[in-house]
Amino acid sequence: MTLNNQNNPLCEHVKQSMDDYFSQLDGQEVTGLYEMVIKEVEKPLLKCVLDMAKSNQSKAAKMLGISRGTLRKKLAEHQLEE
Repeated sequence: MTLNNQNNPLCEHVKQSMDDYFSQLDGQEVTGLYEMVIKEVEKPLLKCVLDMAKSNQSKAAKMLGISRGTLRKKLAEHQLEE
């Protein structure tokens, strides 16, 4: 199944991406999946929210529902400091 409709909920896009990932493994064992997915999703999420907030970290943190300090820590982890 390919998701061409941009109105699908985010969870459907995630499910499709995970289904695609597992199909490409060809039976290989999977470990560290949670950490891998979070790392893959968090960086583009932070970039997108910062763009929407016009680089205003206080506004971006509020949009994300985290403290500004936590946002700054995550930006540093992903080498996204501005």
